[in-house]
Amino acid sequence: MNDLLPQNATTWQFIESSFQHLMKQYGYGEIRMPIVEKTELFKRSIGEVTDIVEKEMYTFEDRNGDSLTLRPEGTACCVRACLQHGLLHNQQQRLWYMGPMFRHERPQKGRYRQFHQMGVETFGMAGPDIDVELITMIARFWKVLGIEDDVRLEINSLGTSTERTAYKKLLVEYLTQHKDKLDDDSLRRLNTNPLRVLDSKNPDLKDIISKAPKLLDHLDAASADYFRQLCASLDKLKINYVVNTSLVRGLDYYSQTVFEWVTDSLGAQGTVCAGGRYDGLVEQLGGKATTAIGFAMGVERLVSMVEQSATDIKPAAPDLYIIAAGENVQQFAFSVVETVRDEIPALSVLLNCDGGSFKSQMKKADKSGAANALIIGEDEVAEKKICIKNLRNKEPQQKLTLTELVQFLK
Repeated sequence: MNDLLPQNATTWQFIESSFQHLMKQYGYGEIRMPIVEKTELFKRSIGEVTDIVEKEMYTFEDRNGDSLTLRPEGTACCVRACLQHGLLHNQQQRLWYMGPMFRHERPQKGRYRQFHQMGVETFGMAGPDIDVELITMIARFWKVLGIEDDVRLEINSLGTSTERTAYKKLLVEYLTQHKDKLDDDSLRRLNTNPLRVLDSKNPDLKDIISKAPKLLDHLDAASADYFRQLCASLDKLKINYVVNTSLVRGLDYYSQTVFEWVTDSLGAQGTVCAGGRYDGLVEQLGGKATTAIGFAMGVERLVSMVEQSATDIKPAAPDLYIIAAGENVQQFAFSVVETVRDEIPALSVLLNCDGGSFKSQMKKADKSGAANALIIGEDEVAEKKICIKNLRNKEPQQKLTLTELVQFLK
């Protein structure tokens, strides 16, 4: 877990504000869920034989003996909140969130045990058009961040739960023939979650996985047509993608469309955004059957990518720095700065506090990166005027009344 310091916050603010603006463009509403949930929520939704539940969750008992967990992901929390507050009955919902998640896993570049995600969850829309909207939205976001050339889209279909059940039998039969070559993780998953074997990162299993039966070849007509419609829409929108038949996603609740945006710019191939359909999850958590699809992206990895890119993000600097030097000038300076903030709310104004000579305050003003300084000394207080000095260009200094100053700044 790590701290975010002011000098590193600029890229974070750029990414978060860009995401908030994107959500407004698409008409999505914000939802904020608690960081702590009942452990049972994640066992029922994510699946007890997943790595998250088995190895990675921060789980503890509170004073009442209830088992609680720091949220490892946002989808289950969002579904729980929607059910609790009656947001899903005969309604469509387009929701977004951002915030910290927690997993006790091996730290690596761009991945921490407290990490941050921005995510979207949608409910009540059954057709592939909402899948296309989410993918299109993400593609637009990459352009805003200036990293569209550093990511690529991989998609797959997991079909329905009925189709997966039939396919799992075929897959287990095939993998059992190669049991002597499987690693410990794959052997454990063979009888609990065989689809996850396809997601193995062990290079020794690459050949076995590539020759395994493909779920795409075992979809029924409806599922196959759904996937064809999705691909056709992406083709028309000129969104490039690769069909990755080994893409299964790590959580039990996915069905039909699954997708990942991956990058090689962080060293080893890394996933920066992932999502898919989870039409069975609402019912699994006690609600009525509701179609749903969403995605989540890791902010830390996006920060690393944006910082490596050519995207020009200037550190935040005040528009004005107020120099107040001399005896009994601070009260007048406060009056000036609060009037400027009242009249021009968009301006960022930094007032020098704790005194100092005129020379030392000018150095602080220059170091702050402000474009202009307002200079208030004893003469200015006596004349009820303020000097304005351009710190970046050689322009003549002006002395203005407060009314004139406000008009000048506007």
